[in-house]
Amino acid sequence: MRHSRLALGAVGVAGAVAVAELVVRTGLVDAEAVPPASTVLRRAAEMSVDGAYLAQVGQTVRVWFGGLLLATAAAVLLGLVLSSAPWLNRAARLVVEVLRPIPALALIPLALVSFSSQSQGRTALVFYACTWPILINTLYALRDVDPVAKETLRSFGFGKVAVLLRVSLPSSAPFVATGVRIAASVGLVVVVSTELIAGGADGVGGFLSQSQTGGGQPDYMLAGAVWAGLLGLVVNAVLTALERRAFRWHLAGTEAAT
Repeated sequence: MRHSRLALGAVGVAGAVAVAELVVRTGLVDAEAVPPASTVLRRAAEMSVDGAYLAQVGQTVRVWFGGLLLATAAAVLLGLVLSSAPWLNRAARLVVEVLRPIPALALIPLALVSFSSQSQGRTALVFYACTWPILINTLYALRDVDPVAKETLRSFGFGKVAVLLRVSLPSSAPFVATGVRIAASVGLVVVVSTELIAGGADGVGGFLSQSQTGGGQPDYMLAGAVWAGLLGLVVNAVLTALERRAFRWHLAGTEAAT
């Protein structure tokens, strides 16, 4: 089953590349504005051995991972606190609902002037964007923990903290992990977009900006975009594999229920 999915995915990618190549080769799109897919892929392959560009990729990954890690710790802790105090949850609900829809990219000017370095500003934006998916997933997961399991533990004399650590947190962990995976994709989009918008920034987004303005290099610009997509694909694949390995019991229960 897994090999068939990989094969179908490879067929889909090959078909998309072939269509993109034909659109340019047949003259439907100006080749000077949009180079053929084969040229873009060749540039992307050349960049894979370019130490300077790989350092840019590393900068993007460092900022993304730092913001995601901070958001995960803060969102899970905040979710535990809010779920354990219903009155606090009700008091904070309006604040969460007001802040959550605000796009992180709208806060770029504020972040860049509020921190001493662009790296810190980008990390703060990733932290902001990643916090909400993890927090919402954590709150909903903790709310849906089996009450019978919690009452059973309480009947044996365990306190609130023990119930939280032994029942609520393990039961909600798979859903929290899903929130982290969603947030990881959001954070990657935010960091690349921030690098692209902020003048003089480094990273993958900075490379895209320089390729766009430095004499017009659409092949390198699109190759950088391909790298951004591959980076997102790798991040999602790694997190999915970790999620499957860590929560096999949850997947087995889900498959049995269906």
